[in-house]
Amino acid sequence: MPVFAEGSRPSACGFKVRKSTLNVLLSKIRAYETHSTIGFVLMMKIIDVFRPMKAGISPLSLGFEPFTRLDNHNESRLMDENANPRAHYTREYFEKWNYSDRGLGRFSMYWFARRYYASLVRRFAPRDGGKLLELGCGLGHLLGLLQDDYACIGIDLIDYSIEQTKINAPKAEAYQMDVSDIGQFEAGSFSAVVALHLVEHLPNPQATIGDVYRLLKPNGLFLFATPHPEYSFRRYKDRDNDAIGKDKTHINCHVPSVWKAWCEEAGFIVKRQFGDGLWDVPYLPIIPKAMQFALFGLPAFAQVVTRTTWTPLSLGVNQINIAIKPNSA
Repeated sequence: MPVFAEGSRPSACGFKVRKSTLNVLLSKIRAYETHSTIGFVLMMKIIDVFRPMKAGISPLSLGFEPFTRLDNHNESRLMDENANPRAHYTREYFEKWNYSDRGLGRFSMYWFARRYYASLVRRFAPRDGGKLLELGCGLGHLLGLLQDDYACIGIDLIDYSIEQTKINAPKAEAYQMDVSDIGQFEAGSFSAVVALHLVEHLPNPQATIGDVYRLLKPNGLFLFATPHPEYSFRRYKDRDNDAIGKDKTHINCHVPSVWKAWCEEAGFIVKRQFGDGLWDVPYLPIIPKAMQFALFGLPAFAQVVTRTTWTPLSLGVNQINIAIKPNSA
């Protein structure tokens, strides 16, 4: 039964009170976004306890490893400078990374991830019904979620991707083209450009960032997600299940400070950088699976539902970057 404010009439005010309460709660959560390190420090401490126990060592004999934020780290990495990404982009490549067949349905983190990215676009991009461009649209799932909010255009390298995009996002336009050719689009014509796990595949991502800046309208959004090569949990992960560095098409994996510098050089204002918080469960081999649902599953679910950005950079396997083209540009 809903609780109503004193003196109010349930029939008239019930929904308004509940909606107001939710809005207040959401505003408090978003205010907490940039001050959320303490909870994740505790998470790291718990993991440090179970790590030696997994190896048969008493945790009391070991001190905790220090928690280190890495968002100001200046080291960049080139995973495989001799790799040829284009040679790897086949139908088999996309089918390998198509998570829709894993049988988890709406309980899959990838189902939530697509909706989380769509909610970030709606939150940070102009709500003007303008054009949205997705670079490397894959199978078109994100465009399918945004096609009623924007005039969506997706590009990708292979015909299989374009075929699937036309199925999953029938209102969107889809073109088979290289990211290096986006200069043919009209300058200042897009409200948003999205690139999810694309920039690490590009031979010259800095040039692409400059092209995106030119395509955007003032106040336009550039949202991109890419692996974080120095995320804190990596020292706990089973290396056989650690994707970073195993995909030979990842030829440009850089720490957040590098991406921020490149965006600012292009003219963007980097409004926010944060970890994606989209951890698979079970995620680590060193603590009980049931506890992992509380440590990873619940925070990930809460971040998706509230559309917030509270995961510190150092704790995300992937980094999400929110860059805005200034209104004065």
